[in-house]
Formats: sequence, structure tokens, C-alpha cells
Amino acid sequence: MDLTIIFFWILATFFIGSLAGIVGEKRGVVYPVAMVSALVIMANVFANKIVQVGPFVVPAGVLVFSMTFYITDLISEKWGKRYAKEAVWGGFLSSVTMVVSSYFVVHWQSAPFATEMADMFSQVFALTPRIAFASFVAYLVSQNHDVWAFHYWKKLTKGKHLWLRNNASTIVSQFLDSVIFITIAFYGIMPIWPLIVGQWAVKVIIALVDTPFMYVTIWIMDKVSTKGKRKLI
Repeated sequence: MDLTIIFFWILATFFIGSLAGIVGEKRGVVYPVAMVSALVIMANVFANKIVQVGPFVVPAGVLVFSMTFYITDLISEKWGKRYAKEAVWGGFLSSVTMVVSSYFVVHWQSAPFATEMADMFSQVFALTPRIAFASFVAYLVSQNHDVWAFHYWKKLTKGKHLWLRNNASTIVSQFLDSVIFITIAFYGIMPIWPLIVGQWAVKVIIALVDTPFMYVTIWIMDKVSTKGKRKLI
């Protein structure tokens, strides 16, 4: 896929994620929380395809999974740690439900006239237990670290420098996610460090791109909120 198309996909994904936060400001935190669960499910499905991004080889789910960090940071900023953690655990339970359900659906005998389609379905959804376990561990560690680090930096800077807590929490959390997932899923099967570096590099780029979106989205959310405006810089 052309890098220009990938860039516009990134922009479109951030726009939708930001919209969930803005709607949530008026209608309730359930909107961005639900978005986290949806993105985790999509990431699990898309991860079955390995793609090339410039010089890097990454799972196709890297973009939508990176978006979960952006939205949990939005939730942390506007609703606090408690709701951010609820979003993390909601995403985890959604992932577990999807993996368990997929296992039974894959092994469910197909209709005689639909065996070819059933085989294609199995190729997409038949996650190995090792990869599923790697995904669960990496998700829980990295997402909980992201929430903790976001509020650590927010407290340290006395609520200033949104860009710092957004990037410092996300970039380190993305590194943890890449190291844990790749090591558990592929150690002894293929060289892990090139995969870790490639995944993390792409995730860092996405994390840096999300900073202006974070500022604009928080500004809009403050505008539509009854709580008034706050200084972010």
C-alpha cells in the first residue's frame, strides 16, 4: 500500500477516535470506552496479516491498536484514571471473549456447501494459543502502564505540558507492548529484535502524530463542556 494512503488512513482513524471523545464529552464516557473495545477486537483480527510499512514489517493491526493508547489518554485527561482503567479492562474482556468465541466457531463443523469459505475463515481467526497469550499479557502490561505513566507525568508537571505526558506514557508503553508480544509470540521461531524495532518505530511515529490531535480534541471537548477551558501548554 502506498505510504500516502497509509497516512490518510492514520488521519481518518485519529479523526474517528477524536470524535468518540468529543461525543463522549456530551453523551458520556461510554463512547470512548466502547471505542477502545472495538479497536482491540479489530487489532486482533488485523494482526493476522503481516504488512510492510517503508523498511519495517509489522502486523496490519498496529494502527488501530496504537489508537487504543490515544483514546485511553483522552479518557485519562478528561475523566481520570478510574475510567481509563475501566476502558483497559473492557478492552481486555472484549479480546478474551473474541479469542474464546473464535476458537469454538473455527472448530464448528461447516455446512457441506460452505467448506471453502470455512477454511478461509479459519485461516483468519485461528490464533495459536501462544500468540493469544502473548497478546493478553502485552495488552495488560502496556495499557496499565500507559494509564499509570500518564497520571505520573501529569502530577509531576502539575497538569501542564499535555504533549509530554501524552508522548512519554505512550512511547514507553508501546515499547513494553512490542517487547512482550514479540518475545512471547515469536522467540525461538524467528529473530525477535528486528520485529521489535520495526513495530516500535511505527508505533512511535503514530504516537507523535497523535499529539496535535490530542490538543485539538481536548480543546473542542473543553468548548462543549460545561466545565470551561483549561490551559494545556
